[in-house]
Amino acid sequence: MTTPPFEDRAPADDRITAYDERHFVTYLRLLDAEEEGADWREVAEIIFGLDAGIEPDHARSVHDSHLERAHWITDSGYSQLLERSRNQ
Repeated sequence: MTTPPFEDRAPADDRITAYDERHFVTYLRLLDAEEEGADWREVAEIIFGLDAGIEPDHARSVHDSHLERAHWITDSGYSQLLERSRNQ
């Protein structure tokens, strides 16, 4: 599975962005990995192609910001998706 190009930090907007839309699968993969208790280092390598042994701070930052965004979407942002589907 190929991950779309990613930024070092996921968006922090209070609205779902085009970046979020491109990364819904990435967010789901992160949430699944968290649920399974996967080590963040493995997850950063598998999902983002980052080697935590070489750049631990960068890998952790990318992982954590995207996981945080995944949680925001499942906790709050999903309502925007529901609203969009109602208005179509």
